[in-house]
Amino acid sequence: MGRFGKGVSSRDDGYASSSGSLSQGGNGQSDYLDHEIAQLTKLRSQPHEFLSRTAPGKLRLPVSTVKMLVGREVNYSGRGRFSAADSCHVLSRYLPVNGPWKVDGMNSRVYTSHFSNDGSFFVAASQESNIKIYNVDKNWKIQKDIETKALRWTITDTSLSPDQRFLVYASICAIVNIVDVGSSTRESLANVTEIHEGLDFSADGDEDEFGIFSVKFSTDGQELVAAGSDNFIYVYDLQANKCSLRIPAHKSDVNTVCFADETGHLIFSGSDDSLCKVWDRRCFISKGRANGVLMGHLEGITFIDSRRDGRYFISNGKDQTTKLWDIRKMSSNTTDNSRLRDYDWDYRWMEYPSYARRLKHPHDQSLATYKGHSVLRTLIRCYFSPEYRYFINF
Repeated sequence: MGRFGKGVSSRDDGYASSSGSLSQGGNGQSDYLDHEIAQLTKLRSQPHEFLSRTAPGKLRLPVSTVKMLVGREVNYSGRGRFSAADSCHVLSRYLPVNGPWKVDGMNSRVYTSHFSNDGSFFVAASQESNIKIYNVDKNWKIQKDIETKALRWTITDTSLSPDQRFLVYASICAIVNIVDVGSSTRESLANVTEIHEGLDFSADGDEDEFGIFSVKFSTDGQELVAAGSDNFIYVYDLQANKCSLRIPAHKSDVNTVCFADETGHLIFSGSDDSLCKVWDRRCFISKGRANGVLMGHLEGITFIDSRRDGRYFISNGKDQTTKLWDIRKMSSNTTDNSRLRDYDWDYRWMEYPSYARRLKHPHDQSLATYKGHSVLRTLIRCYFSPEYRYFINF
């Protein structure tokens, strides 16, 4: 039996194996399929036997996911959950198995990128001065190549309007530039071939006081919401061409912000203070007070993306985790998590302490936590997939 040894070994799922035979429980062959040795011999690649039965002489077709979910609900397997074989079968149908492959190259590091809402366009911004918009449906052909204005170190964020006509991009300054990308011109040179209008987010015209880290269009394309290094959230009215709302939102840099749904009333924000906050513009209790707070991250929040249903969103943190949230679990009080951190760490040049990955916030309100990636030298962003909004992309 090689590295498996001889004799009987116990498992936490209640089954036992020996060197000469495999013990079968009440489900017979299904127990065999769940065995770890069976997995190594690739016998776990099929769904549960009750879901994959076919009449003699008929072609066996892939079992639909809906049928498998129904089977789980009525407890076909007797376990009340998907077996490892079921999970493998579902994942093999939905997770990408090809790639990655190179689409294009830039002269400097790509700092931020995202799909349009319908997934037809992909926007990539480099650290120096280029933003490229790719037409995904046309074999990733470059739709627009934008040469930006002078930047402060990098483009921190971009956002494409819902009608895909305008693009806004932010740098580490109070000016956000908006470009008409709906024109037929492929090459866009700032203020030469096309006008890049500057939108001033500063309260008193002093552009040197802070920088914009995140900017997003509203669903109707009439407003922008932005996150600043001065701990404030801003809402910009594009028709009035001015800031309509300025909120003292966090105790540290606000790294990310977005509208929660189509109404534009709800706003989600994330900060270096490790908190996610929910803001309702219709019912501010007091200036600077959020409608709810969601705790769980142990380090600063790098990015937030809404499922656009006004309920769920995901966040990525410098604590090397991505979390899924339901705002119905938000609270009005916060607890200090600094006592959990007894280490000094900077993502820009230091590896995250291995033991810190095992720490957990004592009042974690997230629905799920995803681990395995690393935040090192750059801030990872997380998104729901654009078309179906079920899976998380990095």
